[in-house]
Order: sequence, then C-alpha cells, then structure tokens
Amino acid sequence: MTIVRAFRSLLVTFAVLLGTAPAFAVVEFQEITSPGGVDAWLVEDYSVPIITIRFAFEGGATQDPIGKEGLSDLITALFDEGAGDLDSEAFQIRLDDAGAEMAFASDLDAVYGSMRLLADQRDEALGLLKLAIQQPRFDQNPIDRMRAQLVSGLRAAARNPQTAAQKMWAQAIYGDHPYARPREGTPESLAAVTAEDLRAFHRAVFARERLHVGIVGAINAEDAERALDDLFGALPEKPDLQPVPDAALNLGQDLAVEYPLPQTSIYMAFPGMERTDPQFFAAYLMTHILGGDSLLSRLNQEVREKRGLSYGVGANLLNLKHADALVIGTSTNAERAGETLGVIKDVVARMAAEGPTPEELALAKKYLIGSYALNELSSSSAIANTIVGLQLRGLGADYINERSAMLQAVEMEDVRAAAAQLLGTKPTTMLLGPKAEPTP
Repeated sequence: MTIVRAFRSLLVTFAVLLGTAPAFAVVEFQEITSPGGVDAWLVEDYSVPIITIRFAFEGGATQDPIGKEGLSDLITALFDEGAGDLDSEAFQIRLDDAGAEMAFASDLDAVYGSMRLLADQRDEALGLLKLAIQQPRFDQNPIDRMRAQLVSGLRAAARNPQTAAQKMWAQAIYGDHPYARPREGTPESLAAVTAEDLRAFHRAVFARERLHVGIVGAINAEDAERALDDLFGALPEKPDLQPVPDAALNLGQDLAVEYPLPQTSIYMAFPGMERTDPQFFAAYLMTHILGGDSLLSRLNQEVREKRGLSYGVGANLLNLKHADALVIGTSTNAERAGETLGVIKDVVARMAAEGPTPEELALAKKYLIGSYALNELSSSSAIANTIVGLQLRGLGADYINERSAMLQAVEMEDVRAAAAQLLGTKPTTMLLGPKAEPTP
C-alpha cells in the first residue's frame, strides 16, 4: 500500500526543464516512506520516460582515517568497478546495456550517488545500483588503477600554485579541524589505503539513519517506495561515524603565498551564518548585493567596472555542516594587488557601516526570487540535487513554497544588522602571487 506522509501536498509552479524536453510544469513534492522505513522526497513527472534518483550518506572526507586522506575520493571511483558477482568489465557492460548513467562523488560532509535511467529499463538499472550500494567488490586491480589516476591528478595539481594556496588557506582558517586536512589526499596517504579500509568506510557510512534521497521522474509513489527498500533496506540502520566538532574559524590573519604568476589572487574570509538561522535570508541578500553573481554588485561595480582591476570579484556564503563563512575572492594584476585589496576593504567597510540602499535591496529580492527556478529546478537532475541539498541542510519540503515570502519579508534593518554582524570583524586575508606580502 502506498505510504505518503500526510504533511500536505506542495505545489510549486515553475518553468522547469524535466529530462530533456522544456516544459512549463507543476512540481509536486511528496514526502514518502517505504514499508521498511526509508524516507525520500518524490516528484512524479511523466513528460519524458526518465527517472533520476540522487542520494547522500552523511559522512564524507571528515571520516577518512588520519594518514589515509583521500579514501572517500577513492571509494567513489570504485562503485562502478565491480559489484556482487560482476567484475569491473561485466558491471560496466551491463550498465551500458541498461542505458543508465551512474555516478558517485564525495565532499567534506557526505558521499553522494545518483542514477539517471530509462523508465522501461528500471528494474535492470536499479538492480545494478543496488549491487553498487550494497555489494561493492573493491577488487585489487580496479583499486590500483583508480588510485593511479587519482595520484596522477594530484601530481599535476601540485604544479598549480592554487593548490598550495588552497592547502594553506584551509589550514589557516580551520587549524587542526578535519576540514583542514587535504580532502583529495596525497600520493602517500592514498598509497596507504587498503581494500579493507574501503570496506570499513563503506560499512561505517552507508547506513539508513543519515541517508537522504530524492527521486524525480516517471515513477509513482508505490513503485518508488518499493525501490527504496530494494536499494537501501538491507543497509545497517545506524552509521558508525567518527564525531566531528564544529569548527571555530581562525579570523584576523594576514597571509601571503609568493609565487611567480602574472596575477595575484586575493581571498578573504569573514564570519558566516548558519543556514537555519532566522536571519540567514538577511545575510544572503546582503552578500548578493555586496558581491553576488551580477555585474551590478557593489564589488563588481567598484573593482571591475569603475577601475578595471579585475574581470570579476565575488562574495558568497559558505555553509558546511560544521562551519559557516562569508568569503570574497578575485584575481588582479600583480602590480595593482594592493590597490585592489584596498578598494575591496573600502566597499566592505561601507557595507558594514551603512548597509544597502532600498533600491539595492529591492533589486536583490527580485533577482534571487526570479532566478531560483532556473538555477535549482531547471531539470530532473537539478530538482533531485536540490531535494537532497535541502534535506542535508535540515530544511523542509515547504521551503520551496515559502522561500519567496521569506525573502520578501526581510526588512532593511535586518540586512543592515547582518552586514554589521558579519563584516564588522577583521577577516583572514591571503594574497597569492609574485612578491606577495601580508597586508594589514
């Protein structure tokens, strides 16, 4: 029997591209629970015969053992390299025959998986995904081959000065927190990973309690519930995750990485705001006005348009599970790095002291409300990705309906308070480039 949690049906009308065919569609979010207790959000759409499923298990690179950093990257490269009684070649042939696309990836806080499949080959495709989730093989030959590919990528990246800068940046900001460790690992740490390490990580992370699932496409709730139990029902109920503390950002530092480059990169980190904070939308609007993805942002106007110091400068709110920050970044001619940084500091100080104008706030609300569907709900894959992202951030399915109203409700004094709160602290600043020197 179909089990649909009676929390209410949520209807959101957007111009949505589902699958590959553009259409104006009503996106109906259903929160479903399988007979075995696996939760998911479902969007039924039959305009094209395609199903997209995306899922995330909490516990990403922060769960890599010390000295074996990069394990989570390596394991995600191996789920299509053999599972159950199928070796690597046999599994990939079957996947091709099923006409399905399967992918896995990890970040600091989670391991992600996804599959896009034809509705009329659902059983075959989901059978392969089930094997990958429940019975990955981790045969030695694929381990060695994929490890060699990752190490090759690390060695190539080591020649890029941005790699050194990113490591220094993470260590400076996060100190001894797991976020400061190299997520992609090192040649030495990857060499230390064994097949048993991979199996132990899989046992610890792949569990139902911290699982988040989104399903979009040509499948009804009853069939989706059966698929949930088939894919995830045999997994352990609870993960065995190592505890990760919240990070205290090390702000107020002035750093420099000298490198013989034609340009100097500038990075700045200020305090952030938790995604579930009641004042988050005020901070979100303020950050967009300051340096959002528009040439009309204050930073782009002052740095790019008026002075030609950079091709672009951006400000973003970074929300991780255990850390939040407002970050600013740009690149400029090395000879004008000091001038560029000075302009950025002036713009930030003015925003902290005065906040935005009423006109800026009105334009920001209009843009952020109007662009959401195009950015987050433009395809079945985008919808599934948005669903899982909302679940990971602890936001309910009603967020989609309420987002516009929450943005509209933000008052000028809220944005000014957010600007003073986040930008009134001395940031950590880092310059990367020729003759780079710390700039107080």
